[in-house]
Amino acid sequence: MLVRRDFEQRELDFLAPYAAKAALTRGREYGEKEHPLRTAFQRDRDRVVYSTAFRRLEYKTQVFVNHEGDHYRTRLTHTMEVAQISRGIARALNLNEDLTEAVALAHDIGHGPFGHAGEEALHGFMEKHGGFEHNSQGLRVVELLEHRYPGFQGLNLTWETRESMRKHVTIYDTPVETGYCPEWQPLLEAQVVNVADMIAFTCHDLEDALRGGLIDETQVSRLELWREASRHARCGALDAEEKEEVRRAQVVRHLINIIVTDAIENTSKAIKRSGIAKIEDVRTQKTPLVAFSKRMRAEMKRLQDFLFNNVYLHYRVSRMAKKAKRFLEELFLEYVKNPGQMPPRFQRWAKDAGIQRAVCDYIAGMTDRYAQEEYKKLFYPFERV
Repeated sequence: MLVRRDFEQRELDFLAPYAAKAALTRGREYGEKEHPLRTAFQRDRDRVVYSTAFRRLEYKTQVFVNHEGDHYRTRLTHTMEVAQISRGIARALNLNEDLTEAVALAHDIGHGPFGHAGEEALHGFMEKHGGFEHNSQGLRVVELLEHRYPGFQGLNLTWETRESMRKHVTIYDTPVETGYCPEWQPLLEAQVVNVADMIAFTCHDLEDALRGGLIDETQVSRLELWREASRHARCGALDAEEKEEVRRAQVVRHLINIIVTDAIENTSKAIKRSGIAKIEDVRTQKTPLVAFSKRMRAEMKRLQDFLFNNVYLHYRVSRMAKKAKRFLEELFLEYVKNPGQMPPRFQRWAKDAGIQRAVCDYIAGMTDRYAQEEYKKLFYPFERV
């Protein structure tokens, strides 16, 4: 039987010298006895998966609101896809897969309802009260808001997992708070999640937009990456309807493979060029080492610009975003005015955190569905409460 010490020794023996090692963790804020079978990073992963905030991601918007269809990505399925891509990249680079997976599963745990529209709305309400940003909120979740253990608030994750959450950066992620040694570059495992997140939301938002009819392949075929992936797609002997569905899935599959392969190959070259030999060398680099090639950065920029102009600004997406902002604003103002309408736990929390922050924490924890139901309970006279 393999126990924790065996897994820790395997990491020390076989992982790259610049990979994070569970045996060398800086530990947790609150001291706990180590588990006999699982490493510290394995426990972090499990704690995230069993958290209430993680389960709620199932009913939080990625691009399409949950009730618009069963086959669109939610924040949870996006998170699982990020974890899958992250593990593949980490394995190819001989990094710590357990830490990478823990960070990937936690990276969106602070998202509020209705995706980035909900985040913008909450930031607007909180602008004079410290603001709102989902990475910062993710730290609040794992450090303060989850209540699962008798000896402390939060999940008591390791320093490395929390630091990596704090330093999660993509074109839509710009953490603002200080702490966790901001002068350091993130661990390579955290850098992997940053890149995997961009790959996942870019490719899968594109696929969902095609499925939802927001765009068509005539538009997407103007992109070199799509044309390149299309040349690899094979469908076999299927009828016309099945052929089209399978062909599109195959194009997206090859699109992800092309981008992931570029990230792995370019990162391997960057690591070799940099001459890093230990984690301390990673920390002092001027720029992240996990990155795309120059050519792929340009192609990804074209793809992301296409999504922004043709999908994220599409009238159907904009209409739902505006509607979400309107009723989140009404919820926020009503709870601030009458905090007794929140659950007792958040009424108590308001005394410690302040009424605006407590209301923000409450709304940020809501799923799309729960926020819609709360709105009806507060403002529809014949709705059961």
